[in-house]
Amino acid sequence: MSIAPVRKVTLFGLAADKIDALAGLQALGTMHVLPLASLPAEPENAPSARAEDALKALRFLSQAPHHRRPVRHDPSFDMAAVVRRTLHTEQALRTARDRRDTLQRHLKELEPWGTFTLPDLSALDGHRLWFYTVPLTKLDQLPADIPTEIVHRSHRLAHVVVVAREEPPPAAMPVPRAHVGPLALAEVHHQLDLVENHIEDLAAEREHLTRWLHLMRRNLAAADDAAALRAAADQTLDDDQGVFAVQGWVPVADLSGVEALAERTGLACLVEAPGLQDTPPTLLQNSAPFDSAQDVVNFYKTPPYGSWDPSAVLFVSFAIFFAMIMADAGYGLMLLLLIGLFRTSFGGSPAGRRLRTLGLVLAGSTVAYGVLIGGYFGLNPPTGTWLARLAVIDLNDYGAMMRLSILIGCLHLIVALGVVAWRAATPSGRWQPVGWIGGILGGLALWQGATPVGAALTTAGLATVLAFGSDRPVHRRIDLLWRGLDGLLALTRVTSAFGDVLSYMRLFALGLAGSSLALTFNRLAEDLATGLPGPGLFLAMLLLLLGHSLNLALCLMSGVVHGLRLNFIEFFNWGLAGEGTPFRRFAKREGWS
Repeated sequence: MSIAPVRKVTLFGLAADKIDALAGLQALGTMHVLPLASLPAEPENAPSARAEDALKALRFLSQAPHHRRPVRHDPSFDMAAVVRRTLHTEQALRTARDRRDTLQRHLKELEPWGTFTLPDLSALDGHRLWFYTVPLTKLDQLPADIPTEIVHRSHRLAHVVVVAREEPPPAAMPVPRAHVGPLALAEVHHQLDLVENHIEDLAAEREHLTRWLHLMRRNLAAADDAAALRAAADQTLDDDQGVFAVQGWVPVADLSGVEALAERTGLACLVEAPGLQDTPPTLLQNSAPFDSAQDVVNFYKTPPYGSWDPSAVLFVSFAIFFAMIMADAGYGLMLLLLIGLFRTSFGGSPAGRRLRTLGLVLAGSTVAYGVLIGGYFGLNPPTGTWLARLAVIDLNDYGAMMRLSILIGCLHLIVALGVVAWRAATPSGRWQPVGWIGGILGGLALWQGATPVGAALTTAGLATVLAFGSDRPVHRRIDLLWRGLDGLLALTRVTSAFGDVLSYMRLFALGLAGSSLALTFNRLAEDLATGLPGPGLFLAMLLLLLGHSLNLALCLMSGVVHGLRLNFIEFFNWGLAGEGTPFRRFAKREGWS
């Protein structure tokens, strides 16, 4: 449960051996590669570390309406050729559909004018035909000195042809000219038929290519590996003397493997500790089951290198918060059942297995808390039963639940502040969190009526924050003034501390809301069953199914969103400063998540 220490490793070798050396590093999968080459003039055109073309082709074929029987084994399968053919088909299909849409719009514009072919200029003695779509209300605004002919009239519009050598001035006509184009109506129909046939041919080609989907998915990892290798090759430093250098961060535990690779391939290896100007990436290392929480930590905010790993705290607190918001053992059992039904779907990758573990812990904690409050789909166990004896928390005791929520919030923030104080290297970094701990404990004591103790703790804590508001050295009297202003500025966080503690009230409020909604559905179903004999029983069961499904979904969403929010916003606000860069392994896709 820590951030892995890393070292900066630079490997030097002959340019002729660069690809082999990078392939060896990729096989090891232990380096976070740093770019040594200058950035391209157009970064968006730089090679991607993913096989973007293969992913695009795979997505295009996967979304085809009809699939052919998959080919599962073909020694001559050429992934690159299939990708090129697929992307060519996709582009051709897009172009053909755009052409079809254009022709259909043009056809709609031409149809009111009827079937005609524009005559040669010589046939009209140099006159041209100009087309206008005129509302009937504006027909009287047509100029009388220009020959016109109404070729089609609807209930709202008149299609008018003007015969003139030059286009009539825009001011002389009631509407702008319609652009019908040089193609006759029959020619547009003919071209539309050709495009439709071409689209059908391309759709058949797409369906034919779907037979390679299975092999494409199997070879996608290899295509990604090749793309990552090309991207890494573009990040190396190459000179005119035929020498290259590749640099990156390597965990200390994996240094021996890189050094052995360098010795085996004849590369020079330089290992350096992180300097003051370096910003190493953060690699979280946790053993099961806490490793399931590190993915959640990285999802929101990667801790800076040199900070601390909050995965274990988040694992425990998220489970508690989620259970208090769900607040029903029956819902927890339903989640366990769903995870059991879909357990194989999570087992395909290490990340999936970690997610499954986290889900089991959340569901299990929900069952445990639900038993403690005696909640089973909104029902309470009968008095005197062993389930009733296990219910030691009364969710309807608002005062007690509020105290429990506030106490959990205070302890959560105290843990964050305690870790910060323990790891701090300066007096301000160490004693300011200690002062806030005293202030939080003092406020909690004052709320519970322990006035002398609370006042003493609050006064001492805030005084400590004021005294250690910064590490500004004091050499002159003016420095004392600035030091005091720093302390006053630090004290402004007292409102943030008060608001953050009160945020934990949502644990009680959301849990009570879910429990009340479940109880409401139960009462509605009971009234329906008793008030409408016969079909009422069926309708009551349907109401229970739909109602509890909806409530389970709402509670699940609230448990995830608000359970994580209390960690990401309130806890991280007091326990983590800054943000780090996640460690990205230059590795083959197989074997890593």
